[in-house]
Amino acid sequence: MNPPPASEPTDVRLRVLTYNIHGQRDDRAALVDVVRSVAPDVAILQEAPRRWRWRTKSAALAADFGMVVGEGGPPALGNLVLTTLRVRVLDTWSVRFPLTPGRHVRGAVFARCALGPTRFVVAGSHLSTDPAERPGQARLLRAACALVDEPVILGADVNDTPPSATDAGVTTPGDAASTWQIVTAGLTDVAQTAGLGDVCTYPCAGPRRRLDAMFADPRVRVAGYTVVDTAVSRRASDHLPVVADLILPAHHPATA
Repeated sequence: MNPPPASEPTDVRLRVLTYNIHGQRDDRAALVDVVRSVAPDVAILQEAPRRWRWRTKSAALAADFGMVVGEGGPPALGNLVLTTLRVRVLDTWSVRFPLTPGRHVRGAVFARCALGPTRFVVAGSHLSTDPAERPGQARLLRAACALVDEPVILGADVNDTPPSATDAGVTTPGDAASTWQIVTAGLTDVAQTAGLGDVCTYPCAGPRRRLDAMFADPRVRVAGYTVVDTAVSRRASDHLPVVADLILPAHHPATA
């Protein structure tokens, strides 16, 4: 008697948050409320603990969110990945960008994850406020993403607006075009895919710039996208959080 055929793997739904938490310098209770209300499977944070007692601070933040630490700390330069127990972290690494004297050292964090048999990589970065630095950092970030075989989900504070955006009615300068075009090469801008590329994230009191973005491998489908703009989120940080519901392609194990 032949065994029943194995069921085909199915695509996997994943909720991802990317959020500049402003060093937890605002209303921390509001910050916790915002993240818990979103209930992400993965949180990609910028301006997270990176110096003294960073392990304790990151663990406390994760516990308050109902999550666990995936990767962060000094090597990640203020970028932090948190996950729920639904997601397994298989491997982590960080990338450091060259330091320009007088500026903050910046970089990116990476975590190779699994949800059931499905594999993917999440990455996070916070690019420079200096327009002279941003394109170079964007190239290094994109090159690091290109080394990954699995579908990549990148959350970032780009610190600039897309080339088609306007700031108070004035078209943004050429640096925005180069930075965003470099980062998005080979990836999709999740907001644009969802038809919400004009929804701004900064500053929280009166958003007029889209600095915060999520990018994804073209193999990843976008099922939903939201900028969380509420009375609570406006107290939680100077940036508004970005949330995406993504559908990851099923992993088909290799056959002998």
